[in-house]
Amino acid sequence: MCAALSDSDAQESGTARCHSVGWGEPSQLHWVMTPQNQASLRMAPILRLNSFLWFFCEKFWFKSSKAEDEYEHEVDWWSKFFWATGDSEKTPKYKYKDYHTIKVFDCELEAVPDFQGLQDFCQTFQLYQEKPKADSPVVGEFKGLFRIYPFPENPEAPEPPRQFPVLPERDDFPQQCMVRVYVVRAINLQPQDFNGLCDPYVILKLGKTKLGSRDLYQPNTVDPIFGMVFELTCNIPLEKDLHIQLFDFDMFSADDEIGTTIIDLENRLLSGFGACCGLAKSYFVSGPFIWRDQIRPSYLLERYTKGKGQPPPVFNPEEDSVLYNGEEINLKTFEPEPLTVPGLGPNKERLALHILNTLGLVPEHVETRTLYSKSQPGIDQGKLQIWVDIFPKKLGAPGPQVDISPRKPKRAGAGELFLSKASEHGGCRYELRCIIWKTAQVDLVQETFSRERMSDIYIKGWLFGLEKDMQKTDIHYHSLTGEGNFNWRFIFPMDYLAAEGVCIQSQKDYIWSLDPTLMKYPARLIIQVWDNDIFSADDFLGEVLAQGVLELDLSDMPFPAQHAHYCTLKMMDNTSAQYKHFSLFKKKVVTGWWPCQVYNEDKWRMSGKVKMTLEILTEKEALIRPAGRGQSEPNQYPTLHPPPRAGGPLMWMRSPIKNFCFACWKRYRFRIVGLMFLSIAVFMLFKFIYAAPSYLAMNLIKPEFRMGPPPIKIVNVMNPQNPNKPPSSAA
Repeated sequence: MCAALSDSDAQESGTARCHSVGWGEPSQLHWVMTPQNQASLRMAPILRLNSFLWFFCEKFWFKSSKAEDEYEHEVDWWSKFFWATGDSEKTPKYKYKDYHTIKVFDCELEAVPDFQGLQDFCQTFQLYQEKPKADSPVVGEFKGLFRIYPFPENPEAPEPPRQFPVLPERDDFPQQCMVRVYVVRAINLQPQDFNGLCDPYVILKLGKTKLGSRDLYQPNTVDPIFGMVFELTCNIPLEKDLHIQLFDFDMFSADDEIGTTIIDLENRLLSGFGACCGLAKSYFVSGPFIWRDQIRPSYLLERYTKGKGQPPPVFNPEEDSVLYNGEEINLKTFEPEPLTVPGLGPNKERLALHILNTLGLVPEHVETRTLYSKSQPGIDQGKLQIWVDIFPKKLGAPGPQVDISPRKPKRAGAGELFLSKASEHGGCRYELRCIIWKTAQVDLVQETFSRERMSDIYIKGWLFGLEKDMQKTDIHYHSLTGEGNFNWRFIFPMDYLAAEGVCIQSQKDYIWSLDPTLMKYPARLIIQVWDNDIFSADDFLGEVLAQGVLELDLSDMPFPAQHAHYCTLKMMDNTSAQYKHFSLFKKKVVTGWWPCQVYNEDKWRMSGKVKMTLEILTEKEALIRPAGRGQSEPNQYPTLHPPPRAGGPLMWMRSPIKNFCFACWKRYRFRIVGLMFLSIAVFMLFKFIYAAPSYLAMNLIKPEFRMGPPPIKIVNVMNPQNPNKPPSSAA
């Protein structure tokens, strides 16, 4: 199903284009404009049919397609994290996100009241060489638990229940464990450099083991995103204190310590709240949220009942029901309707996991730990968001690591959809190609010598945050109607992060800066219409608007109007249900009219209309289909010819008659038309008055000549007589 360009559009571009609507990617057909092609494009019935098909598809197909309105991004661990933090700008639309939740604590895990400081098994008592004072050094720790019960008055009363029905075996300690430390990000670190920023990097210490590298520092930031995983082996309790330190990288001096946090791994291993590995909400056997613990939920439930002195759970043969603690629990209690989430595990494991999540155990989480420094004791040096998984080696091999590497622009192959589910990650550059075809109804801000309004129009364009790459068209001089023809191409390279909908750029703050600063900008295109002034500053006429911020959001932009007559400011209203929005990264290419507006007298008003073609290409697609800026070579895809223009900057001198006629007609057109009709009426009245006397005289004086036949004159042809010759005498 295709829609051809109109005849005027085809003449502008020198090509014709066919847009595939709804099925697959848009395809383009290019050919050289010939008289035969022009004749075919002038076939009015075909054009009307194609225009109707395009209108039908845009009206009913696009606006009713859920895939267009609610397309889904590829999800990763950062999606879970941003869903939990409520960061809507970085949260993709995903209908299964309720099954991938994670808990983000705003404090240390030990400070959560529900988990009793992770000292439910035993408490930690610090040891001193003497009576403790404010500055007394700690020489050791004692871990134990004291319980004092009142003596019952009745000697035959039963003893209170034991705190631990089953004690750990002595052979289990010291226990060799594998520890995974996930360092997500830091928040609001104390600046260490003169520019008010720092260059932090992470160092881990556990016993004699030290991990981390100063080469992996994050330059020029106080809110670094690390996305790092450290894996190490230790013997608990011989190596139980995990030190996580943040240092500031310095080139010519010693690195400064930003802050440190310490985690007691022994308390987490012994705690009955399951702090070794947080429980996920759903059990997945495939996908980005695969089960990461070393034992399955059913075995975890069995171990929990054993530790509490309860009978083990018994599952029915269908594994959709279990007898737990004397109560029968069905899977339908937690899942009333069949689930269609991809990658879910068997019923038995899902049911066991649902029961475990009701027991108050530690969920899958990210904890926020406060950093402290010895140079400034007791003063908050920033926050560090992490989580720790502990896997005793006697229980078997652990699950796969969670990929928390920082998001980077996706590298997609040629012809691949921009938001497709690609598995390869890495930096990649994309191209946004913007072709400015024409303008209409632009404000006229200048005056000619005949006091007629006019403008010398040109257009500027750039991506938000990349003003250094601003581009502009040539000038359409002396526009008397607000119309301008350009056929001009803008090309904007960019690194786009689809998951967050932002463009990424690394730039140095100063010439002498050692490292560039990573900046994120929204993927928004800004188009401005300007009036060229020779002797004064150029006048600003308007901008293409989106969401009231003078920008077009490339991932959520309104459908353009196919004709300038239907282009209104209502198109830019996000709350209007009549005008739908779409993502250029999914549609790939679009052509049409967008409104321009300026803020005047405390309100926005329309100041013109711009017809553009917006196209997004991957790096490989741009190499296969190269194109130059403006009308420079390689001038292709499509070929842009210089537009037909009536004149230049001195057109009013070269064609004064045309300018005078245009000015008179625009100002006095109603009077001229009225004068023409009046002149015709006066001429007809004068003609009637002039011819009336003769007509009346003929009717009154000689009526017989009008009623009778005309007189007949007989001529002697055989012997004509000469009236001037006298008659001859007789012989």
